[in-house]
Amino acid sequence: MLRVVFMGTPAFAVPSLEVIASGYNIVGVYTQPDRPVGRGLELAFSQVKKKALELGLPVFQPEKLSAPGEFEKLAALKPDVIVVVAFGQILRQQVLDLPRLGCVNVHSSLLPRWRGAAPIQWAILAGDRETGVTTQKMALKLDAGEILLQARTPVAPDETASSLHDRLAVMGSALIAETLSGLITGGIVPRVQDESCVTLAHKLSKEMERLDPSKPAVELDRQIRAMNPWPGTSVMAVCGGAAPQRLRVKKAVLRPEVKGGAGRVFEHAGMVLLSTHEGCLELQRLQWDGKKEVDPSAFLNGLRGRFKEIDFQVVG
Repeated sequence: MLRVVFMGTPAFAVPSLEVIASGYNIVGVYTQPDRPVGRGLELAFSQVKKKALELGLPVFQPEKLSAPGEFEKLAALKPDVIVVVAFGQILRQQVLDLPRLGCVNVHSSLLPRWRGAAPIQWAILAGDRETGVTTQKMALKLDAGEILLQARTPVAPDETASSLHDRLAVMGSALIAETLSGLITGGIVPRVQDESCVTLAHKLSKEMERLDPSKPAVELDRQIRAMNPWPGTSVMAVCGGAAPQRLRVKKAVLRPEVKGGAGRVFEHAGMVLLSTHEGCLELQRLQWDGKKEVDPSAFLNGLRGRFKEIDFQVVG
């Protein structure tokens, strides 16, 4: 039976691990070392480690695969193929050359579009109508290997990074199963990526949280959906002489028919709206810093009595 080494870390990789474990001999699961999380900084297992232990699979957690002795441990497993799904470490050429069927990566975009760390988020930010998953033969250059198979899916108008992540994770698991079968039979013809079509999905940063009302509402809508759950989105809002407060926007829908002048958070017909120079957004889930997330009704009730008119200016 095909000897598989699986390398992955987050929840996105778990469906692929489960599918491969159901049909192949996984001789080792590589994942990132346990990391401290939360206020207590307790060590936490990766999602892949949790699933691997549940399946009774051997787990390896080197800080770096390039560390002395680690390649020899990997080689001793004699893998026919190494499957990589969001592992979080760079593989050197000697690792790429080790298995007879190569190292195969599951990537959450339709390569060569959105190479890099955050393809799901950037597909939403860019307003892509379609995305998908790709299996590729890994190369030293980031996400530049030959394409093996691809699966496509539309990006829904209300798609969030969270919902698209979950759907692509399942699609990726089906695609890697098909890819392994094709590699065994020799039925897959790899194709070189078109470098003229490459776009880069840069790593997300905390600075991408800020909503800028000088941009059209449609762009802010994409930003809110793409930055869910991290880093989230927010505005700094001020009313009267009060100090500015951070207002986190968890969910919104476009209201292009409402006009309000750019840079206001105001009440209209029972809705809480953020205005831009091109349309408005209805804010459906909101949260002041240090407060609970609420719906518009609870948000407005919390402000009535404190302000004659609920009309905040966005600043900063």
